[in-house]
Amino acid sequence: MAKDDLAPVYDESAIKTLSSLEHIRLRSGMYIGRLGDGSNLDDGIYVLLKEVIDNSIDEYIMGFGKRIDVTLEGEKATIRDFGRGIPLGKVVAAVSIINTGAKYNDDVFQFSVGLNGVGTKAVNALSSHFLVRSHREGEFFQATFSRGKLVKEESGKSEEPNGTYLEFVPDKEIFGEYGFNNEFIQQRMWNYACLNSGLKLYFNKEKFEAKNGLLDLLGGEIGENMAYPIAWHRGQFIEFAFTHTESYGETYFSFVNGQYTSDGGTHLSAFREAQLKGINDFYKETYNGLDVREGIAGAVAIKIKNPIFESQTKNKLGNTDVRQWILQEVREAVVDFLHKNPETARILKDRIISNEKLRKELNTVKKEAKEAAKKIALNIPKLKDCKFHLEDGEKGAGSMIFITEGQSAAGSMVTCRDVHLQAIYALRGKPENLHGKKRTEIYKNEELYNLMMALGIENDVESLRYGKIVVATDADTDGFHIRNLLLSFFLNFFEELVVGGRVFILETPLFRVRNKKTTRYCYSSKERDTAVTELAGAEVTRFKGLGEISPSEFGQFIGQDIRLVDVNIKTIKTIGETLDFYMGKNTPTRRQFIMENLR
Repeated sequence: MAKDDLAPVYDESAIKTLSSLEHIRLRSGMYIGRLGDGSNLDDGIYVLLKEVIDNSIDEYIMGFGKRIDVTLEGEKATIRDFGRGIPLGKVVAAVSIINTGAKYNDDVFQFSVGLNGVGTKAVNALSSHFLVRSHREGEFFQATFSRGKLVKEESGKSEEPNGTYLEFVPDKEIFGEYGFNNEFIQQRMWNYACLNSGLKLYFNKEKFEAKNGLLDLLGGEIGENMAYPIAWHRGQFIEFAFTHTESYGETYFSFVNGQYTSDGGTHLSAFREAQLKGINDFYKETYNGLDVREGIAGAVAIKIKNPIFESQTKNKLGNTDVRQWILQEVREAVVDFLHKNPETARILKDRIISNEKLRKELNTVKKEAKEAAKKIALNIPKLKDCKFHLEDGEKGAGSMIFITEGQSAAGSMVTCRDVHLQAIYALRGKPENLHGKKRTEIYKNEELYNLMMALGIENDVESLRYGKIVVATDADTDGFHIRNLLLSFFLNFFEELVVGGRVFILETPLFRVRNKKTTRYCYSSKERDTAVTELAGAEVTRFKGLGEISPSEFGQFIGQDIRLVDVNIKTIKTIGETLDFYMGKNTPTRRQFIMENLR
């Protein structure tokens, strides 16, 4: 039989037409990004919740409804707003037919934050139970769906105020086992409140309200860690706030029409540029941008009619037409603020001059470190690089670097890695604890200096060479200690990488359970015990270190089935306190904590 005879037939019968909601279920990643189990803020179940709330926010932006109630009972989420309510004759179409909705009508919705007519359809398609009810002028219409298919319709008189009620249960056929994390939702409620002054949100009866917008948001994020009172401006289409902290680098929170843009974009670039112009205009100086922005923490939110995002999940804005008006308004507002606040202007100038002095001192140390590095080798020792990096665009978007514990673990990973996208950096033992020390200390430490150079972040984190930084250490005491030292290094000197979602921890199995027919890899004692029960005559191997896993086995753990735990922080204001406790001097309080929690 010829080889071609085995190929699938490609003719008219191969062409399939899916309904809108069937397509969402089949290609859910196109609409909501990752699926996940609820352990990450970006997991799909939170995207579903966000899309429904966004519709209620849109109502508030257009001047209808000053309250939104959100409740969570197990796996069921409910949202009730008090806006205009969906027109009763279009309730079913609005939540089930793609390209149907009022978001396409600028007279009705000018600054939409949702998925432009797709959001509730995606929620409907990806929910095992979905109910929508609209109240308008003393009447209601209600529709119930299951996995996108209409189950029941009801209508009648209503005594409730206008608005929309919606409830849904994410479908386990799509998401598997999942669980909502209340802290993630609380953080999002707070963001919504800060971006929509005057709006009251309730999550499980807890009230979220912010009267001062981004001033409250930034103040809540940094706490008392500020060099001067927060500069704050609110215009018709832009709001921003900023101050300086004792942290290194820059930390920004940027939003477009209420959408958090974690990767920034053209609005953030214009905001940063305008900040510098305004400060230089006020002082009649030509300060270096690095000196002005070192240690800065800021937030910026804009409203535009036709946002263009670089992905469906809207992490980065691409509109180029926003630059000029942002430049003008922010520059003028910064100059005005500094004129009205002379004491803040004095503190800011002193801070810039101090940053300039530290930068020049750092440059001297850099030069010495580079000369020393040249004597060691032309290439970065212990780095096995990959072919593509972030600078290569789409080709390098999935690039990652594994920071491993010694040559043994690195050896297993080098053999089975994807040479196009996966780089390996091998540490020599435990890196030095640099908590509480100046940035110049990095350049005096060969190990961490080489790591910084491998990552490409010597000058700024925007030059990062890899999409993901993955800490890959053994699951033992030494491995956890090395992990903490590395996380402390990033949080001390490159906080933006953690805030920006670039740092991860690799999960590898602790046990291998196998018999003659089946092999299972277990990530916990519970999984091991289950496997032992189900596999007759099984032998159990405990992996004490990554180097004990053979390269032929290791490939799957850094391949398609890779398990990564993202390193995230609830708020940047607690970073210093947390690092002082765990990585600072060995205080009686910490010793007591260790004794109480020692297993």
